[in-house]
Amino acid sequence: MIKIITVGALKENYLKEALQEYEKRLKKYTDIKIIEVKDEGLLPPLQAMQKEAEKIKKHLTEKDYIITLEIEGKELTSEEFSEQIQKIMIVSSNITFIIGGSYGIDKSIKNLSKYHLSFSRLTFPHQLFRVMLLEQIYRSFKIINNESYHK
Repeated sequence: MIKIITVGALKENYLKEALQEYEKRLKKYTDIKIIEVKDEGLLPPLQAMQKEAEKIKKHLTEKDYIITLEIEGKELTSEEFSEQIQKIMIVSSNITFIIGGSYGIDKSIKNLSKYHLSFSRLTFPHQLFRVMLLEQIYRSFKIINNESYHK
């Protein structure tokens, strides 16, 4: 199972449709669960991240292999990402990705993370990033299963 815990709600219909498309494609390979927690962006940054962390922790279990998405994390190619997914699936059947809010991810969540991942040093809108993450997870399963997928 792949679980994605994300701060903030998806509002734009075109992004919702893209998300639904990748969720549908991924059903062939794994169960996907997306959990949204409230964005506390109106609070001061540290307070907002702490409050978001409390909400995120409610959805974590001891079985989860936690991967945080962070600018400071390790950058991978799609092939390296698929290798990492494959390695993790050997030791854990629950992979949990965490996408932080507008201020990032609280230190308490980063400390629980077993892998700190970055897609880029660029900043992306959280709603768009969620679609990008699902696309890369889908691409990973295509690579793992030696199935063709456009480049």
